[in-house]
Amino acid sequence: MTKVIDCDGHLIEGAAFAGDLLEKFPDDVKFGEDKNGSWRLMIEDKPFPRSYGKAPGVDIEHALVDGEDIDPSTVEGMLKDCDREGIDIMVAFPSLGLACPGFTSHKLQVDFAHEFNELAGNWSRESKGRIKVVAATPIEDIKGAIKEMEHAKELGLVAMHLPPALQDRNLDNSDLDPFYEAAASMDMALGVHGAPGVGMPQIGVDRLDNYIQVHALSFPFDQMYAMNSMISGGVFERHPKLKVGFMEAGVGWVPYFIDRLHEHYEKRADWIPNGWGREPIEYLQRGQIFVSFEAEDITVPSTIELMGDDWQMYASDYPHWDSDFPNCTRTVQGRKDIPEDSKKKLMNTNAAKFFGIDGS
Repeated sequence: MTKVIDCDGHLIEGAAFAGDLLEKFPDDVKFGEDKNGSWRLMIEDKPFPRSYGKAPGVDIEHALVDGEDIDPSTVEGMLKDCDREGIDIMVAFPSLGLACPGFTSHKLQVDFAHEFNELAGNWSRESKGRIKVVAATPIEDIKGAIKEMEHAKELGLVAMHLPPALQDRNLDNSDLDPFYEAAASMDMALGVHGAPGVGMPQIGVDRLDNYIQVHALSFPFDQMYAMNSMISGGVFERHPKLKVGFMEAGVGWVPYFIDRLHEHYEKRADWIPNGWGREPIEYLQRGQIFVSFEAEDITVPSTIELMGDDWQMYASDYPHWDSDFPNCTRTVQGRKDIPEDSKKKLMNTNAAKFFGIDGS
């Protein structure tokens, strides 16, 4: 039977990790009240997550899937949950670790990423490889980020996290080229993953103060923004072996957006010096672009029909409130609108290729 690979779950770092941060970084990490009177981990005097104001994130108390006894903060608990869900290998993104690129202090980014990645390495070892973790990335310090990528590779981590946009730069900024070159040479995948309320730029939702409105828009807007930067800005052209996954926004937007980029490439490509050098869809066709989908995404069959089945990857989004846990895997396996010969690619082969893991 084909193993099921989940390309985007999340671990929760837990109280012990928070305690380590409080002890090791007392000037930057504290425990205190936010303006609503809720006690939160405060990093650089900002609550994580921030669940109020413009472009808020989810309140911690409501972040997890309702009505299920789950444990995403321990290896043992996550493995039990994987068994319930029918997942053989889960690729786990950070939770608090997604905030790392938003820290003002570059030194704190580097030190925090190192601490998280050590924790992630322990999760991978203790799970005997069933949990493959995505590394935290101190991307504002390029030399530090490359060094941490080398560290992550040694620990057996399978990708580096990138936010959709950096604090003052976009993902096509030439300053990032050494990082991309290192990722390509190490065969280290990059996972673009947004998260409202963790201090990163919020694309197009900065006028909204309702979390549900933010959540509905921020993930697809973020991914379009990131893909636009990387394709039209020439990242995939300059680094033809680079692999990038665009996570947690579904797949229905991809044919639309690739087609929209095609029009601009066809008629005005020369307006971006040193940018794209070929049709946007070619970067997807040659295996540089992968995108995650979740169990009930109704657009999966149409994306297969329009653009093939070599780039979509199944994701549970465990343990978040909008996940269909514990029925994500069975839902996809039981869908009659997805061709059976495509399901192996979507639930195994594509993720194995992207992350460079053995899915057999």
